[in-house]
Amino acid sequence: MAPPVLPAPPAARPPGYYVRQRLWQNRPAVFGLVFIALCALVSVLGYWILPDNSPDASHGFVALQKQGPGLTVDFLRRPLPDSALAGRPSSNIFRTWWRGREPTYEEAPIAAYQVQGPDSALVRPWAEPGTAPGPPQRVAAGPRVARTYWLGTDKAGRDELSRLLLGTRISLGIGLVAVLISMALGMAVGALAGYFGGWIDSVLLGVMTVVWSIPGIMLVIAISLALDSKGVWVSFVAVGLTMWVDVARVVRGQLLSLRSATFVEAGRVLGLPTSRLIARHLLPNLRGPLLVLATSNFAAAILLEAGLSFLGLGVQPPAPSWGLMVKEGYDLLGTQAGLWLTVLPGAAISLLVLSFNLLGNGLRDAYDPKTALR
Repeated sequence: MAPPVLPAPPAARPPGYYVRQRLWQNRPAVFGLVFIALCALVSVLGYWILPDNSPDASHGFVALQKQGPGLTVDFLRRPLPDSALAGRPSSNIFRTWWRGREPTYEEAPIAAYQVQGPDSALVRPWAEPGTAPGPPQRVAAGPRVARTYWLGTDKAGRDELSRLLLGTRISLGIGLVAVLISMALGMAVGALAGYFGGWIDSVLLGVMTVVWSIPGIMLVIAISLALDSKGVWVSFVAVGLTMWVDVARVVRGQLLSLRSATFVEAGRVLGLPTSRLIARHLLPNLRGPLLVLATSNFAAAILLEAGLSFLGLGVQPPAPSWGLMVKEGYDLLGTQAGLWLTVLPGAAISLLVLSFNLLGNGLRDAYDPKTALR
């Protein structure tokens, strides 16, 4: 009699499989991940998807300033003269993606349009709803186009939706660069302090304590003054250099407990270089805590950049930073447009920071299931 056929044992799965399974079962974390992915897609596409793809989405009209959401306006469009186009760099798809497209025509908002001849037209300038339009004017004829401002316009008559979408590129860009700088610097300092210990640990721990005791905004101001510049790239570097201490302290604490582990002693006996022992065998064991800390630092960097731009120390106009847009709306509080010009970028900041915090909590529970049961 043939022996019974036993079922094949289940295939062994790597630990990362179970981490992903637990993460996908966490609905708030999945919501945060989806929203972050959507913001990342918007920031990558950039000018390609904006209603106003002019540089910094700053093609505004004084007559349309501080208008409410849903406004539809007709424009008379006429090409710019060759003298105005001379010296401009040629536009292509990649330049448009990076810097936007300079307008090749001039536009004027109109309330009425009537053709008077082959080369002229009679138009009435646009006026706010409830006010009488100005007298008709005879101008050169041109095509008439309609544009809808779905989220209204700001104090300079610029499209609020375009600036809000373009602001995701600045917020995510600063967050990404800040996290990369803080992770690289923090892991290096923390690994040196935790692995070698002794006087090296004492000196580096003293440096971390001093830096940690200085408010982040003060550090950014000092770095901006040292570089004698303000702008997007200075904000990238300054925010990143203020957030490495948390990473260094976590790495130091973990390596202090791991440096006496059996696999570390075996690596030393085999004569592995210290750099390889730290990079290939110790730091990979910190993947979970570092990912959680990276999401937390990402949210903190976005908030710090928004605060700096609100104070005028971060991204400078006309760049569409969310913090700068909140400041512009705050200056208009008390007017009809002030409320929604403040709420819209403020809600965008809150949603993005909330998404990173939800994702960080989900990663923490996925890498350490015991925390979800407490």
